[in-house]
Amino acid sequence: MFYKVSKEDEYLFKGKRKRLVEQLRVKGIINADVLKAIETIPRHLFFDQSTARPAMLEHAYSDKALPIGAGQTISHPFTVAFQTEKLELKVGDKVLEIGTGCGYQTAVLSEMGCKVFTIERQKSLYDKTKLFLPFLGYKSIRFFYGDGYKGLPKHAPFDKIIVTAGAPYIPNDLLIQLNVGGILVIPIGEGEQQEMNVLKKKSEQSFEKQVIGKFKFVPMLQNKV
Repeated sequence: MFYKVSKEDEYLFKGKRKRLVEQLRVKGIINADVLKAIETIPRHLFFDQSTARPAMLEHAYSDKALPIGAGQTISHPFTVAFQTEKLELKVGDKVLEIGTGCGYQTAVLSEMGCKVFTIERQKSLYDKTKLFLPFLGYKSIRFFYGDGYKGLPKHAPFDKIIVTAGAPYIPNDLLIQLNVGGILVIPIGEGEQQEMNVLKKKSEQSFEKQVIGKFKFVPMLQNKV
């Protein structure tokens, strides 16, 4: 089901991950735990395995978004690192991820020592990733198939929430499900680019918001499930 690599390939990929981490440092990522997670996780295993030819795997540790199936992509490593850094994660944080996708961002959150709850609305990706991440050793993640706009009210509140698709607006359900003192990181915009929004919940009714940079994400869809 997943692409098999030789020991020689694994050694090569470790070197590529180290170079990727250096690139991310140059681009402004400074959180040592985020960089360590990026250096640890075998990104080359997370692509759509029906198209993961050796030529494609050459780009696994480039700062590029690549297909993972179901019309979705694995985000640029910089985007993953940037969003993760903005969450200001602490070990033991209860984190809600909207958009499991191939599970790469999910794995980063788990490597950071978080209790991860993740929602995916594409059934084929949900079915694949809920098996694949435990196969890699990430056994404590909780997977859900559903509409990310609704969050997971039965499991709320969350210390941090990350959205990995471009939303047209900030879903109120996600704001409600965030702990006071918590952080929501979400790209907002319906065009080709979105603006990264970072919201810190100051009280049940008030938020501090920053808009930091433009990014490209697939659209955040709803009401399919």
